[in-house]
Amino acid sequence: MAVPKQRKGRMKTHSRRSANSVIKEPARSVCPQCGEVKLPHHVCGNCGYYRDREVIAVD
Repeated sequence: MAVPKQRKGRMKTHSRRSANSVIKEPARSVCPQCGEVKLPHHVCGNCGYYRDREVIAVD
């Protein structure tokens, strides 16, 4: 069984784990009806359409 010869420092451990803690920006898509930026697979907050159908009546 492999055993490390020397203990890894804190810097090495923290820099390796830091890649998992990066906060990513949520994905964005454009509404085909009004052209507004929205979250994918969500109803457009501007016009109320989802997949070419009006789901919410927006005034």
